[in-house]
Amino acid sequence: MSKHKMTLKYLATNISIVVGLVLIWRGVWYVLDGLDKLIFGGSHIWTALGGIIVGLLILYLPDKDLKEIEKL
Repeated sequence: MSKHKMTLKYLATNISIVVGLVLIWRGVWYVLDGLDKLIFGGSHIWTALGGIIVGLLILYLPDKDLKEIEKL
């Protein structure tokens, strides 16, 4: 296997991927904040608890374990 050379194109590609992912999550965050205000009147406790539950399910379901959070 060959290692990637640190070229300007390689760096620009990776930076654009990171920026794209950050912008996607920023948009998701704002949409969820809007739903929080609309549905729960701005009470973050219910959406926070729901987010924890959904996140744990997403991590648990593929492998039927939670080893991913052991890495934290």
